[in-house]
Amino acid sequence: MNVTIKAFDGGEFDGYLSLPASGRGPGIVVLQEIFGVNKFVRDVADWYASHGFVALCPDLFWRQERGVQLTDQSEADWQKAFALYAGLDEAKAVDDSAAAVDFLRGHPACNGKVGAVGFCLGGNLAYLLSVRYKPDCAVGYYGVSIEKSLGEAGNLTSPLLLHIAGKDKYCPPEAQALIHKTLDPNPLVTLKDYADQDHAFGRVGGEHYDETDAKLANGRSLAFFQQHLGE
Repeated sequence: MNVTIKAFDGGEFDGYLSLPASGRGPGIVVLQEIFGVNKFVRDVADWYASHGFVALCPDLFWRQERGVQLTDQSEADWQKAFALYAGLDEAKAVDDSAAAVDFLRGHPACNGKVGAVGFCLGGNLAYLLSVRYKPDCAVGYYGVSIEKSLGEAGNLTSPLLLHIAGKDKYCPPEAQALIHKTLDPNPLVTLKDYADQDHAFGRVGGEHYDETDAKLANGRSLAFFQQHLGE
């Protein structure tokens, strides 16, 4: 179902909300890739809802264009996706992600505990959300540019799980090494490496999709959320 979320600085934006069969559970904010709130992201929300979570996908491109739904199947969509990514106000996107957390915490279907999971762009936003706000926990898949904000890592106060693709050109070896050097000593952080995988190995139908490691990562994420958001 579609819902309306209030931004911290005024205005409203849309989100896709998926409810568990029980009608109530912990919350998870699903943070989009550069393709908007498309079928893949909605399917992720539905998958978490099927496991008992209240899942919300906020439209993080709303400040540029509302209702973006792109795929990775055409050059035109790729070019538009990169243009939207280039035009994104990252700080505002983190704020909007936090507004989505607040929305879920106040929703009658949510038990008050809320985590976040993000992919690509959303993987970085999940990290930034964790260090700037206080979700109960967060998961990032192959986040892009996390290494640029590692100076904020000391602000982390809740558990964080990051999935890292070894062959990810958007998070090259030197960036991965810096992430490990900075975050490995932090007991709140769990880093999982997938040495043979490329960027977006978890995107179903994508060029680099790997069913085996995608299922492994998703299982780890689910267990992580069950541990930290369970009632």
